[in-house]
Amino acid sequence: MPQMLALVIVVAILFIGDFVSIRTKAWIPSVFIAAILFILGYWTFFPKEIISIAGVPPVVATMMIYLLITNMGTLLSLRQLKEQWKSILISLAGILGIIVALFTIGTLLFGVKTVIVAIPPLVGGVVSALIMSEGAANAGLTTLSVFAIVIYVMQGFAGYPLTSIVLKKEGKELLQKFRIGEITIAGQTKDEVGKPKEELKMFRKLPEKYNTDYFKLFRLAFVGFLAYGVSTLLNPILEISPFVLCLLFGIIAGSIGFLERNVLQKANSFGICILVLMLFVFDALKNATPSMIMQLFYPLVGTIVIGVIGMYIFSFIIGKILKVSKNMAFAVSLTALYGFPADYIITNEVIKSLTEDEKEREVLTSHMLPPMLVGGFISVTIVSVILAGIFVGFL
Repeated sequence: MPQMLALVIVVAILFIGDFVSIRTKAWIPSVFIAAILFILGYWTFFPKEIISIAGVPPVVATMMIYLLITNMGTLLSLRQLKEQWKSILISLAGILGIIVALFTIGTLLFGVKTVIVAIPPLVGGVVSALIMSEGAANAGLTTLSVFAIVIYVMQGFAGYPLTSIVLKKEGKELLQKFRIGEITIAGQTKDEVGKPKEELKMFRKLPEKYNTDYFKLFRLAFVGFLAYGVSTLLNPILEISPFVLCLLFGIIAGSIGFLERNVLQKANSFGICILVLMLFVFDALKNATPSMIMQLFYPLVGTIVIGVIGMYIFSFIIGKILKVSKNMAFAVSLTALYGFPADYIITNEVIKSLTEDEKEREVLTSHMLPPMLVGGFISVTIVSVILAGIFVGFL
């Protein structure tokens, strides 16, 4: 397949996902439609490496992840990060709900080993799925080795629409409160309302004409490099994902005025970064064959349904204790099923569908996006890898 044809096809799929999402006012998320179309494509005429042929090899996607996650950090302030302790507890409670539900009900239906293999990929990303897949293969459990990958690939089909539904309900309630003056932008005091913020404090004397797109991208890449460097230095003592540090360093860089808020958008680069990253995410679907799906259909659906029910119950309880709405608590827990960048994309789709007023969108973003991002990073990037490291020893 020629490169440009591959590019046209994969970008067309992303557009169809957007089109359906816009027409249904985000009740059907774009990532859900795109995932279905990619699976159908791989099952019919797509080359397995269509994403790489289109010009998005893994190394390029990794570069975009560094830039995007650092950029996400600029959307948060240190004050907002302190306020996200509730999101961390909710995310952990949701994961505990999955573990409890599957180890009680799931083991009766599917067996202990199936549950052990299922949990880390269900609450995490590709790293935990690969750890469990390799562990199952080394233990001679070939079917469960495939199951670890399939559950990682398919769990988003439950997470995407559920997240969209609960976030729309949460967003409507927040809009009502904002319109009657009960809430403002999260992290902003009443005295700060209406006051313009100085974003680039460290370069306040720099003439605007020198703050080019390349200078913005240089600073963003530099912060990402610092996160990578610190992660490497800490590795012998403490293993921390560089992507987690990218989020933290992005927050710090935005707070001290080294980076602007939404620096990727201001460098006219955000769209292409998201395009590359989404294509990389859907590249994982090439491994899900029809026979594999049919063979594993019963344990796949069963573990996801039981896990989500356990997640809802525990997130509802912790939400009541922490005085967080049940919709927001469930949405934060659901990020375990897909993580970044889907948590960012779905949240933004919902916000855009609820209002066209920029101020209202800013308020919704400040209240909904930080907990979604933090929840996703806690579950997918940190906890799932720890669980995989523990659970693989039981195989």
